[in-house]
Amino acid sequence: MKAFLTILTSLILSGFLYGNIYFWVDESGTRHYTNVAPPRGEAVEELAESNKAFEKLTSGKNGQQKFKVMKIFDGDSLQVSAMDLVFSIRLVGIDSPEMGTKGLSGQPYSREARSFLETLLNDREITLKSYGADSYHRQLAEIFLDGKNINIEIIKQGLAEAYKGNPPKNLDIPLYLKEEKKARSAGKGIWQLKKNYKSPKQWRRENPRK
Repeated sequence: MKAFLTILTSLILSGFLYGNIYFWVDESGTRHYTNVAPPRGEAVEELAESNKAFEKLTSGKNGQQKFKVMKIFDGDSLQVSAMDLVFSIRLVGIDSPEMGTKGLSGQPYSREARSFLETLLNDREITLKSYGADSYHRQLAEIFLDGKNINIEIIKQGLAEAYKGNPPKNLDIPLYLKEEKKARSAGKGIWQLKKNYKSPKQWRRENPRK
């Protein structure tokens, strides 16, 4: 607990906490911290507000910080936790098929992409390399399991294409494009659709969320 408080205090004083951080003590005297909605019925104190916690936890001496995978949303986004803080992650460098919403059918191979991540990562501990945050306040990151880059692995399986927008600085996007080319040549996953394949970007444009 002392080590936890030392790290958390360092994050607060350095202005590295992301969002509102809440603190409370339960009936047993245990201290709790969270950056998601605090529990009802507790006397909660708001500690700090900033947008750098994730970058702090994944850089420098904290580069090997373990994050537990809490939930897989789809083939390129998930939720992780560390130090009782919860973060939404967008896998950088890739774009996977879109899941359906509100009764709408999803894009072909969207369920396979999510299942691939679920099989690999559910309840596992991973490490992350941060590339900042996107416009939805999700952390852009490469994720690693036992030293293996999972962003690249999903490309290799043909369950995502390399991201075609402006990649973050320092991301090795040529590697992503190289692995996409291999998967396409081998006809894996989404590339089996050939001329019927639509990029996730095109799919989102033709099937806007309501």
